[in-house]
Amino acid sequence: MHRLRATAHWLAQDNNLLQLFISGTGIAVCAVLVHPRGTSGTGLVVLCLLVLNSLLLTMRLIPEGALSPGPQTALLCFGGVAAAALMSQDHSGAASLFAFYLAGHAGFRLERRRALAVAAVTAVMCAAVRLFPIGSDPGEVPWYLGVLAGTTVLVGISNRLHAESLRSARSAAEQAELAARAEARAEALAERARIARDVHDVLAHSLAGVNMQLEVADALLESGAAAEARQATQRAQSLVRAGLTEVQRTVRDLREDALPLLDTLRSMLGSIPGTGTLTLDGPPHELPVRPAQVIVRCAQEALTNAHKYAPGAPVRLHLAYGPEATTFEVVNSAPPDGSRPLAGAGSGMGLVGMRERVELVGGTVTAGPIVDGDDAGGWQVRVVIPA
Repeated sequence: MHRLRATAHWLAQDNNLLQLFISGTGIAVCAVLVHPRGTSGTGLVVLCLLVLNSLLLTMRLIPEGALSPGPQTALLCFGGVAAAALMSQDHSGAASLFAFYLAGHAGFRLERRRALAVAAVTAVMCAAVRLFPIGSDPGEVPWYLGVLAGTTVLVGISNRLHAESLRSARSAAEQAELAARAEARAEALAERARIARDVHDVLAHSLAGVNMQLEVADALLESGAAAEARQATQRAQSLVRAGLTEVQRTVRDLREDALPLLDTLRSMLGSIPGTGTLTLDGPPHELPVRPAQVIVRCAQEALTNAHKYAPGAPVRLHLAYGPEATTFEVVNSAPPDGSRPLAGAGSGMGLVGMRERVELVGGTVTAGPIVDGDDAGGWQVRVVIPA
């Protein structure tokens, strides 16, 4: 895109230099070849017309848009009259260069209808002065040379279309670059949100468990059960070590962008206190990276919530591979009698982050209490991710 803009700028500068070179060359050729010239009579008329046409030819150097279409059309028509007048006195035919240049310039600067009108007027007048000579001997310049002078309007129109397409391409490139920047910013923000969710999932899962064990140890110390309190402290230490392992795994996942799904789920179940089971439905197969990451992070959040609000309750993970969608469920039973939920330890962002994460892969998530059946009083999280 930067290259296209640089190319367009270079072509604009190069076009200005080309116009200057063409105009200068045409004036020089006519100054050498147009005759008769002199300080009196026909020679003086030719000389004055040559100067006038040379000045009118410099209109090519006026920046585009400096003149409105009306005045520019009138000026070009006057240029056609001046070119025809010079052709009527010139014996060499070189004066036709002014008519050729003028018709081409009209095609480039004016809209098509105006340009064709200017070219037609110029061609008719230049042909007429050769067919019906005025004054002295017109020489051997053919009349159809004046007609041909109007055909360069087609070259001018073609050049105008090319310039407009170049400007359109440049504008499209600028818009595409702005869109690419906006997309890159959106991707960066999405990646930041993803990293924030990963950090939250890992820390919430480990710190909530540590907090629960420390509260248990504190309660046991108050009741004088030092041995049980030591066991709770050891479990807290184990959770810290598991949390460090999860942090390392998260950093590795962020770098490698891959997760072994089943092994990770089994490892998570093995690192939590209580009873946990994992069941499968359908032939297991490797999921794409992003859906696999979503399932693992949802499992982390659901397990954290299960042991936060229903410590000691059995937890079941169920993963179903289907042709149209992959379904993952986390179900915990009602908390056992005498358990103390850590209801005040949550940040309130877990389920929000879970829904955001699932929506990124086009899936849905439902979470809520279980009101009937063997697990009544428990909680269920269900994630469905399309294939």
